[in-house]
Amino acid sequence: MRFDSVAAWLEWQQVAHPLPVDPGLERVGVVFRRLGLARPPTVMIIGGTNGKGSVAAYLDSILAAAGYDVGLFMSPHLIRYHERIRIRGREIPDDLLMMAFDRIEAARADVSLSFFEWNALAALVAFAHERVDAAVLEVGMGGRLDAVNLLDADVAAVVSVGLDHREWLGDTIEQIGIEKAGIFRPGRAAIFGSRNMPQSVGRVAAGCGARLRRIGSDFDFVERQDGWDYLGLGSRRRELPLPALAGSMQLVNASTALAVLEAAEPGILVPDEAVRTGLARVRLPGRFQIVSRDREWILDVAHNPDAARALATSLAARQTRGRTVAVCGILADKDIDGIVSALQGQVQEWIAVRLEGPRSLPQSELAARIALRTGVPVAPADSVVSGCEHAAAACGHGDRILVFGSFHTVGPALMHLGLQFEGNERQDS
Repeated sequence: MRFDSVAAWLEWQQVAHPLPVDPGLERVGVVFRRLGLARPPTVMIIGGTNGKGSVAAYLDSILAAAGYDVGLFMSPHLIRYHERIRIRGREIPDDLLMMAFDRIEAARADVSLSFFEWNALAALVAFAHERVDAAVLEVGMGGRLDAVNLLDADVAAVVSVGLDHREWLGDTIEQIGIEKAGIFRPGRAAIFGSRNMPQSVGRVAAGCGARLRRIGSDFDFVERQDGWDYLGLGSRRRELPLPALAGSMQLVNASTALAVLEAAEPGILVPDEAVRTGLARVRLPGRFQIVSRDREWILDVAHNPDAARALATSLAARQTRGRTVAVCGILADKDIDGIVSALQGQVQEWIAVRLEGPRSLPQSELAARIALRTGVPVAPADSVVSGCEHAAAACGHGDRILVFGSFHTVGPALMHLGLQFEGNERQDS
């Protein structure tokens, strides 16, 4: 099978495999071995329920500021598929992506691959072709059976463990912790970036012989009036600027990223000035992203209760003179009641929108569920754009608009606002 455009490749990849989500390393592992790819000198794998995208973005930005050529793999995308694969801070170009797809097609023969498996393999092909110094790989879902776990990480981080993707990962925090910790490797550093660690994560680390390091005991941070300090196992980075990413969890995420870098020494060495530059330059849309137009917009991909609680904390810390009007789009298989409950004290008016795709929920049904949970009327809208327009019309002086609930919500809102993803480019001296 061959196609003459990226769009045609992607359209076919989304329907070629019988299951949209099909965790496991057997099929993708066969193709990976046939490709015979050179391994990047340093591999960092970042997993977790929430925060893994932020940690990956910090690593990309800081390593770029230190002069390293970085390959970054993230998912899903907000606007363009090419956001998922970034090399030296730039989205993968069409010709390199087409080359990667052609190589995978030649190697796979009769092996069927899911859409995500195509995506992960394309990133690894591109990184090998470009001979990156370091690969930062964000887990798509879980960890143990995720395609990025084909590589043995030099450092693996689990940023958090929460209840999400229960149909594939398990119904309890302990079960999900086992899946997340499946990226740990014997004798190598395993970073845990939340203060409440499931016992299962510790058991997996001990069972495989990974060197577990936890925030709060092995590394931490001290916030100061004009910045913060990172407290590591063998180092202390002082007088760091607050990260460019906003939100209540960003010092935790930034500290986790610095713990990953510390654990990667001496293969990777990053001076303090590169850390400061990387923290100031980091970009990651849709994570408590604040946009000023004729009023304030806040965009966040919070799509599970833990993420919604963190969003509520960030909203409470950023006071507003008026109301908060929420444009809310949540997929049908998510914990809608838990997400809404976490935010109802911070939102005064709700607009429920219908999302694109087979996992969408009719806007009238979402509106009814929000109203039942909050006890206030909820306006339905047939798209994210119409919901944003409704919110803008409903806002008065001092009001703000919150757009949240899914990547499928935030992506169209960013396009509506005319915003694009600016990556973390390497700055050569």
